[in-house]
Amino acid sequence: MGKIKLSSISTKAPKGLNKAKLKAKTEKIIEQLDELQNRLIAENKHSLLVIIQGMDASGKDGLLRDVFGSLNPLGVSVKSYKAPTPEELSHDFLWRIHQHAPAKGMIQIFNRSHYEDILITRVHGWCNDETAVKRMKAINDFEELITEHNHTHILKFYLHVSPEEQQARLKERVHDPRKMWKYNEKDFEEAKLWNKYMKYYQDCFQHCNKIPWQVIPADQNWYKEYVVAQKVYDTLKSLNMQYPGLKK
Repeated sequence: MGKIKLSSISTKAPKGLNKAKLKAKTEKIIEQLDELQNRLIAENKHSLLVIIQGMDASGKDGLLRDVFGSLNPLGVSVKSYKAPTPEELSHDFLWRIHQHAPAKGMIQIFNRSHYEDILITRVHGWCNDETAVKRMKAINDFEELITEHNHTHILKFYLHVSPEEQQARLKERVHDPRKMWKYNEKDFEEAKLWNKYMKYYQDCFQHCNKIPWQVIPADQNWYKEYVVAQKVYDTLKSLNMQYPGLKK
């Protein structure tokens, strides 16, 4: 995988796409995901880990609701990672991650993830480069472990939003009553560190790429949802899962 330069990748959908048609296609894909999820649960041989990273207001929560919200809740779990608790800090940085790795038959979604420990920690100087290199090796080993020994298939999505769109969405939280609960004044301070975040995201993409990253244009929610839904569908479809017969 070549070096990813985020500034050279568009945050918008390709020109010429029909929004209404693509939204209708996304709905059909999500309907088909229901059947594939049923097979995943029934066959109980594979699991899927979906890792979602992105800047504040890149649309992580909405993506979870609109793509995965209609799936069988018995077979999908979401873990949102925030600042580590004192208990979590008393263990190695992957301790809180490994306990949420998906069991066979499950779709596990990480809303933010172990990658925060080489992103926000480096932006704020809580983790130096030497420690980050060691952590990236540990992350690669962890992902290899669950892939090879538990048949976990991993999809890693970076929701690529522009700074202009991010600012518009953050300001919307100030004025829209339905979104005020998301408002955090610290988000505006974090946004000022944009260039640092881009630097460390790109370093992450380069050194944690045994399982490739998918950079998803995220300025338009309808396109973002289509791309993610399609990639999840393609991954599950490729497993050629079958319903088991009657138990004897």
